[in-house]
Amino acid sequence: MRKSIVNTLSISAVRKNLYRKKMKNMNFSEAVERSVQIRKLYHQLEKKYHETEWTVEEDALAFLTDAGLVGRLTMAQQGRWPTSGETVSELEHKLGECIWWLIILAERMNIDINEAFEKFLSKTEKLGE
Repeated sequence: MRKSIVNTLSISAVRKNLYRKKMKNMNFSEAVERSVQIRKLYHQLEKKYHETEWTVEEDALAFLTDAGLVGRLTMAQQGRWPTSGETVSELEHKLGECIWWLIILAERMNIDINEAFEKFLSKTEKLGE
């Protein structure tokens, strides 16, 4: 039994490392394209169950809800809020989801998120000069 647990842990570690390598190699443009494709699938579900797609305002509210959960999960991860689950994995998921929502919001409002992020970084880097 112990051997199978070790093998399972090893397989899990290998998968996690492969995922990390894949993410390190993914460029921002690819992340945007994948995000947009996923959002299209959600739009199909929205039409199926609610007859219309969510509005940009509803997407923004969903982002804010997830951002609030990041705050709560951060408190739990730091030992300042009680937890009953997998705080780290939930926090990782919500952080990724918030990045996804920002990409989607920018796309829906015709803002080039790559350009916006570059402008932000360039402007902010100049603060130290």
